[in-house]
Amino acid sequence: MNKYIDLIQQTFDFPTKEFHVDNNELHFNGVNLMDIIKTYGTPLKLTYLPKISENIQNAKTYFGNAIEKHNYKGKYTYCYCTKSSHFSFVLDEALKNDIHIETSSTFDINLVKNLYAKGKITKDTYIVCNGFKRELYKQYITELLNDGFVNCIPVLDNLGEIDYYLEHVKVPFQVGIRIAADEEPKFGFYTSRLGVRYSDIISLYEEKIKNNPNVSLKMLHFFLNSGIKDTAYYWSELTRFIQKYVDLKKIAPSLDTMDIGGGWPIKYNVFFDYDYQYMAEQIVKNIKWMCAKNHTDEPNIFTEFGSYTVGESGAVLYSILDEKLQNDKELWYMIDGSFITQLPDSWGLNQKYIMLAVNNWDEEYHNINLGGLTCDSMDYYNSEAHQFNIYLPKVEEGNKQYIGFFHTGAYQESLGGYGGIQHCLIPAPKHVIIDRNPDGSIKHWLFAPEQTSESMMKILGYE
Repeated sequence: MNKYIDLIQQTFDFPTKEFHVDNNELHFNGVNLMDIIKTYGTPLKLTYLPKISENIQNAKTYFGNAIEKHNYKGKYTYCYCTKSSHFSFVLDEALKNDIHIETSSTFDINLVKNLYAKGKITKDTYIVCNGFKRELYKQYITELLNDGFVNCIPVLDNLGEIDYYLEHVKVPFQVGIRIAADEEPKFGFYTSRLGVRYSDIISLYEEKIKNNPNVSLKMLHFFLNSGIKDTAYYWSELTRFIQKYVDLKKIAPSLDTMDIGGGWPIKYNVFFDYDYQYMAEQIVKNIKWMCAKNHTDEPNIFTEFGSYTVGESGAVLYSILDEKLQNDKELWYMIDGSFITQLPDSWGLNQKYIMLAVNNWDEEYHNINLGGLTCDSMDYYNSEAHQFNIYLPKVEEGNKQYIGFFHTGAYQESLGGYGGIQHCLIPAPKHVIIDRNPDGSIKHWLFAPEQTSESMMKILGYE
């Protein structure tokens, strides 16, 4: 008999650091998922908090090792990109690790003020303010600056943005400039819509910053949509960015920080292969070499990791409601949830996630498609949205099958409309938080119950 566990062990290098099987039941970071399902039922989302701190500390170690190896003079600062997950339990866990914050839009600043009021951050915490800023966003940033948040750094996204701060900020302040990087050749546009053109950087500094005693240029910011990858495209764009930094540094002595943005990848498949240490060393090595070549002081390095911080902490668990054979070869497992509303990246971006059975690992397996509960024909997950065909244990009469999607902790709640209105009024599932006690034992609690029909009716104006 071909067992499901045999298939997984033959296909992947299994078990892994995150996954192992005990008594035919899957464990995620040492957590028995069947215990969680028995307590809370499905569908449910979970967040394993220790993974957040683990990844932050790993990144700090990678860059720390690289700085030491190359005798690099600048310092490394880890910022968390709040847009990847705004939940309080994520920020609370991340901020235990001496990190800083990157914001993307207006109401991120309300989040910053709340964290400060609760003593989670100080006025010395770096608040890197990115994004194209409407009036209220600029107003909130100005309020932080005037209130003494000395390391709040608005990153200029266009040539006119600084005019607002020059008019309204009453204390000395620092700014950054985001460079509009060239997109990957296969992208729909040649240059990013965000940031200032390379050719405008010097004139922006000379005309609006250089001779103004109230403002100084602190940071040059860089981001590629494709992420930090060992490709000719990435190294070419990074080199171009570093060259602009050293050119700008010659006329802007206050410039001392290079922000290389986000894009640190996470494991979206079981056989994930990415050498984090090598990439950190190559980034540091390239910056150091080009600065030495141009007789420029080595800058401090900032990163803004979002998905890397929180992505691998998340999972979504479903039960199989029924199986449907729709023709001679297409067998469907219907889940008790929806991909469109609960894992929108799998639908909108064809994102691949790690998908594994939670139980019945000793049963035979077969090729299936997974279907969601909405009436939309696109609410499915199959080989087109997965690295391979999907194989799961055969469902025996009276034997419930559970499955899990893993490393789903970034963006899905925000994109899916957490607590709002979803397609076909499919409710947001319950959300469970998992942590460990000081002795290493597991604790878990319900952060939010499944969304109620009453809450949706109120939003829709029926109550």
